[in-house]
Amino acid sequence: MKKKVVVGMSGGVDSSVAAYLLKEQGYDVIGVTMQIWQDEDTCTLEDEGGCCGISAVEDARRVAEVLDIPYYVLNFRDEFQQNVINYFIDEYKAARTPNPCIACNRYVKWESLLQKSIMLGADYIATGHYARIKQIENGRYVVANSVTSAKDQTYALYNLTQEQLKRTLMPVGDYEKPYVREIAEKAGLPVAHKHDSQDICFVQDGDYASFIERETKQKFKPGNFVDINGNVLGQHKGIIHYTIGQRKGLGITAATPLFVKELRPKTNEVVVCKSEDLFTNSCIIDKVNYMAIPGLTGPYKAIGKIRYSHKGADCTLEPLENGKVKCTFDEPQRAFTPGQAAVFYENDYVLCGGTIL
Repeated sequence: MKKKVVVGMSGGVDSSVAAYLLKEQGYDVIGVTMQIWQDEDTCTLEDEGGCCGISAVEDARRVAEVLDIPYYVLNFRDEFQQNVINYFIDEYKAARTPNPCIACNRYVKWESLLQKSIMLGADYIATGHYARIKQIENGRYVVANSVTSAKDQTYALYNLTQEQLKRTLMPVGDYEKPYVREIAEKAGLPVAHKHDSQDICFVQDGDYASFIERETKQKFKPGNFVDINGNVLGQHKGIIHYTIGQRKGLGITAATPLFVKELRPKTNEVVVCKSEDLFTNSCIIDKVNYMAIPGLTGPYKAIGKIRYSHKGADCTLEPLENGKVKCTFDEPQRAFTPGQAAVFYENDYVLCGGTIL
């Protein structure tokens, strides 16, 4: 009997090829698009390759017709609002910089989709992520690097659980992007040359602060820019407009370039500094999800990434009380950002990850 797999289809080339590959491998494939946005008028993604607009649904439906597989649109609006949008807003209000895609992966694309897929009788769910699932020697499941470092998406998948990983397939992780497009073209998929989606799907213009003010119906008060010695250098336009390491848009005239070093919501201050003052060796990690190991019992060497674009660097992890972890890098790293994910690797797979405090 064929194994049944539900493929999360965003209307893009990667998830479309994932569905094609799995059908070729003999799976009983069902295509599903997750309807996650609240108001279609503000999220119509015609040419951007996004994953929540009407155009995404139509593209996914056309691919399903070519592949001759069943296709459904499932409503995940409430889950998306609660676990992604509300989280995104709350983090910025608390002067942290969120990772909405990581939250969406864990709680919507996996947790909610997996539950509904099991109800449909599926054995697995699958996505078009550039990553691979492995079971390592100790029996645990891990997210392993894809064959292409340029598109590798393991950083955004560190928070998946063992149960989720055990039921997940990621077939495009074995290929480089140009070859994925080639597969799509040869298979006659209508999205073979569709652009990749960019940025956050629910903030189309990239203006996070205006989005938050619209959603919360509140204005965030201006406050002071201060240097690391407490000297006032000017006025900022509201703390939600800034993130650690930011240089552009500060509006401060100075002899040397200034960067955001710290956000202080209690005093409504934005601390700025010179570039060299952004570098430190260590940070504390909270809400740790262990993947390759069940937990830490002592110091552990790893490769740490403190943002998606970070190349990774040698570090040592040490367990602390209350489940927190201290990460100390061998060399100072630039701009640890509260709210962002720190993901740690061993060999070519995810060891664990968590949120920078």
